[in-house]
Amino acid sequence: MVFKRVLIANRGEIAIRVIRCCRELGIESIAVYSEADRNSAHVLLADRAYVIGPGPSKESYLVIDKILEVAKECGADAIHPGYGFLSENAEFARRVEAAGITFIGPTPENIIAMGDKLSSRDLMIEAGVPTVPGSDGAIRDLDHAISESERIGYPVMIKASAGGGGKGIRVAHSQDELASAFRACQFEGKNYFGDDRVFIERFIQNPKHIEIQVFGDKHGNVVHLFERECSVQRRNQKIIEESPSISVPQEVREEMGRVAVWAAEAINYVGAGTVEFIFDNSTKDFFFMEMNTRLQVEHPITEMVTGVDLVQEQ
Repeated sequence: MVFKRVLIANRGEIAIRVIRCCRELGIESIAVYSEADRNSAHVLLADRAYVIGPGPSKESYLVIDKILEVAKECGADAIHPGYGFLSENAEFARRVEAAGITFIGPTPENIIAMGDKLSSRDLMIEAGVPTVPGSDGAIRDLDHAISESERIGYPVMIKASAGGGGKGIRVAHSQDELASAFRACQFEGKNYFGDDRVFIERFIQNPKHIEIQVFGDKHGNVVHLFERECSVQRRNQKIIEESPSISVPQEVREEMGRVAVWAAEAINYVGAGTVEFIFDNSTKDFFFMEMNTRLQVEHPITEMVTGVDLVQEQ
């Protein structure tokens, strides 16, 4: 589909990236900005720009009604969410489509399916995708956490179902550490994400963190654009991304690519996404962890090694 006018519901690097892509394709770009970003680069580079509220993002970039109001006012036929803000908000995607505007990203159903770690894990198990051995569903209480941890075997990792960005994740090496880790994950899940559900997985002690870039169209076709390694982390947050990975055997990386496509096909995935795996360097097994239903900050390194412009492909 060829668009005439695209509104970018974001700011900073990704907004500039989308504006540049629009310019290359002859598409008019529409920026939105908070009052604090009035002189930001994306505002100056776009063909048109509209203020959508005060500096705090909850009063500007996160206000769906205001973004849709601007989109209708300027006659945008598509909205690109960028990353962060509303990019993985299923309600935003649904309302954009309901307004007769194309959401440049996955379907609301895709976002819902993979946005929750528990539901995505269940979907992948059903599809036959390998997942880290762990609890069957959410942990009800501390007694349940103790029994499941004993069954799985220590050390274990406790994760908030809605967690991300290094929040809502703890390791317990023994039952003595379990109670505090369990309560901390519940607390962070509730306070950061509004969801205190947690689950438990086996802790992989000698891991590599590999993510596969996938792309799906609306006709059921899915391809992958190889891997990025993000094993160098601090406080469960990625510091360095490398592509290709030099620490995981090629045959394993190729199999990861096939499984990532398989995972995306299982949910009829549309658009750009990233399937994340953890590789056990001791056993040489790998497991699905989660899927990000958007472009990522690190997507340019995939573009560098493949020569594919991911934003244009969207």
